[in-house]
Amino acid sequence: MIPPIHALAVHQTEALLFFTLLQLTLIVLAARLGGELAQRVGQSPAVGEIIVGILLGPSLFGLLAPDLFQYVFHSTPAAPMQMLSQIGLVLLMFQIGLEFDFAHLTARNNRRAVALIASASMAAPFALGFGFGWLSAPLLSPGINPLATSLFIATAFSITALPILGRIMMEFKITRLPIGVIAISAAAINDVIGWLLLALITALALAEFSAAAFAFKVALVGVFFATWWFVVRPLMKRVIRASQAKPVPVGEKAGRGKLTHNLLGILLAAIFVSAMTTYQLGIFAIFGGFMMGVILHDEHELIEAWKERIGHFVMVFFLPIFFTYTGLRTNVGGLDSVEAWGWCGLLIALATLGKFGGSYIAARWAGMSHHEGKVIGIMMNTRALMELIVINVGFDLGVISQQVFTMLVLMAIFSTVITTPGLRRWLPKMGVVVAGRH
Repeated sequence: MIPPIHALAVHQTEALLFFTLLQLTLIVLAARLGGELAQRVGQSPAVGEIIVGILLGPSLFGLLAPDLFQYVFHSTPAAPMQMLSQIGLVLLMFQIGLEFDFAHLTARNNRRAVALIASASMAAPFALGFGFGWLSAPLLSPGINPLATSLFIATAFSITALPILGRIMMEFKITRLPIGVIAISAAAINDVIGWLLLALITALALAEFSAAAFAFKVALVGVFFATWWFVVRPLMKRVIRASQAKPVPVGEKAGRGKLTHNLLGILLAAIFVSAMTTYQLGIFAIFGGFMMGVILHDEHELIEAWKERIGHFVMVFFLPIFFTYTGLRTNVGGLDSVEAWGWCGLLIALATLGKFGGSYIAARWAGMSHHEGKVIGIMMNTRALMELIVINVGFDLGVISQQVFTMLVLMAIFSTVITTPGLRRWLPKMGVVVAGRH
């Protein structure tokens, strides 16, 4: 006979598994549908997945069928879905880091362009975001520290969505072109600074800020990058070479560079250790995944094997979970007045002007052409994923209201929606062939 306590535990576990699988089934199928529809109208699949995630939340599903919505998404704690989404983001960031050829940065002009674009695309939207936050705080975020709100909105304006930008670049096959590397490098710098700013705002919100501690954290981030490049990179390359030199285990595909089970296990462990390290440094685990990809970006056979065996699963399974999780917290119906929608329109306009305008001016200053400047501007303005991560943190910290949260989600969607049409229009004018262009 099963003890009552044990039986209860088994029942709770089975119930948690049931609702997790129910949510996953709905999310994966809805994401595929959204991604397919987005592609048919000339958008990135990521756009469709984000919109589907919002529709599965209180904005539509919760509004039309509140009881069923509660049953599906609130019968059990959200922790399992949160963890799956975060693991997926780490693996996606690793995959994106693999895609980029940073050899282009050996050219002096390219390094200068990265520095100028990273600086301008951070400073301009930050200033506009801070101004918006300060002016709107009494109306949109009453009872919240206006300085914390303003700094947070400024940071949200400044972020570029590294994973989504990388994914869009992969779709357009520009990851190994100089302009692609310049954009992704500037975006990576943006995001590192953005996470440091987020750490600063978190400290301010929690009233635990220390200038010395913050400077120390910045120094530790520098040590991390140096250690991973000069110590971990050679070590991982030796492990890869040793694995490739051994006979292929029974039951596995032959061919140099294939991911054996042992190599895959070591690689996953290394990615997770890297993610844990950056988490401890206070710049979020996803940067650890990205850095592991960067240090192995020239292992071409390994990259092909990873994409073949793991990459598609990450895109189809893990990524939509995060979009849906954010959608569950977004309620477009919360913007229930003309005034609220007016503030939302102003927020989107300022965010776009700051990011696109700042990046374009910097690109032209660095010697790029008019069309190259527009391509850089539209790519740096892509916010989607990283924006959603940042605003979820801000919402959890209590430094932004539900209304501002919703406005920032809509801004993230708008900035990503305009990226693909912009690239389809301007890349051919640079001489880049765009697949599927008629």
